[in-house]
Amino acid sequence: MIEITENLKKEIKRSAEIAIEEDVGEKDLTCSLIEDIDVTAKIITREDMILSGQAWAEEVYKQIDPEIHTQWHFDDGDLVNKDTVISEIHGRRNKILTGERSVLNFLQILSSTATQTKNFVEKIKNSKCKILDTRKTLPGLRLAQKYAVRCGGGVNHRFGLYDSVLIKENHLAGRTDIPELILSAKRLYPDTEVIVEVESIDELKIVLSTGVNRALLDNFSIDELRTAYELKLKSHNQNILLEASGNITNKNIREIAETGIDFVSVGALTKNIKAIDLTLLINPI
Repeated sequence: MIEITENLKKEIKRSAEIAIEEDVGEKDLTCSLIEDIDVTAKIITREDMILSGQAWAEEVYKQIDPEIHTQWHFDDGDLVNKDTVISEIHGRRNKILTGERSVLNFLQILSSTATQTKNFVEKIKNSKCKILDTRKTLPGLRLAQKYAVRCGGGVNHRFGLYDSVLIKENHLAGRTDIPELILSAKRLYPDTEVIVEVESIDELKIVLSTGVNRALLDNFSIDELRTAYELKLKSHNQNILLEASGNITNKNIREIAETGIDFVSVGALTKNIKAIDLTLLINPI
C-alpha cells in the first residue's frame, strides 16, 4: 500500500468537500424524484490501468453518507485489466448516485496519472535511473497527483516552492554569479536541497565546482548527457545528482536513462493525461 500521510488526509477531505460542493450544490434534483432504496453498485474499468484514488472515492461517500460501504477488489498501485470490476458499493441508491461523478472523476484522473507513470517506469526498468514528476499538475490536485505518481512507481520531485531551492533559467537571466547564488542558498537554507538548472556543458562545469546537490540538465542531447556523467565522475563533487529534463518521451527515455544519470523528470506524468474510462452501474434490482 502507498502511504497516505496526515497532511494528505487533510487534503483528501478538502478535495472531496470541494468536489461535492461544485457538483451537488444545494440538492441533487434528479435523485429527489426517485425512490431511495438499498442497492449494490459496481465500478468497472473499460481499459487496462493502474488503480489510484481509493481514499478520495471513499471520502466522497463518507461525506455524502457514512453508511455507504465500498469493497475494493484491488489496492492502489495494482494493475487492473480492461472490463474488470474494481469495486462494489453498498448503500442507498440516491446517495450512491449523488456521489457517482465526483468519485469517478477522482479515480479516472489519478488512475490515469498512475498508469502514465507506470508506462514510463517500465521503459527504464533494471536501470539505476528513477522517474520524477514535476509541478506541472492540475490546480488543486498537486498532492493527489503526486500520490498517484507513487502508485505508478515514480518518485516525487519537490512539492512546491517551499521545500527545495531550484534555480532555473529565469532566475539566472542576466547573472554571471552562479556560484555566489548557490553559496547564498546553502548559507540561508543549509538543510534544504539546492538544485540548479544548466543549459550547457560549460554551465555544468561551473555548477560542479560548487556544493550544489543536483544539476538539472535541460534539453541535453544524449551525447551531452554522457559527457555530463563523465564530468561528474572526474569532479570533486561526485555526490551531485544528475537529472535530465525536457522533451522526454517513451521513445527516448531508455536511451537517456542509460547515460548514467540519476533522474529523469517528466512533466507528461501529470499534465499529458487522458482520463481512464470508468463506469458505475447499479446492479439490477
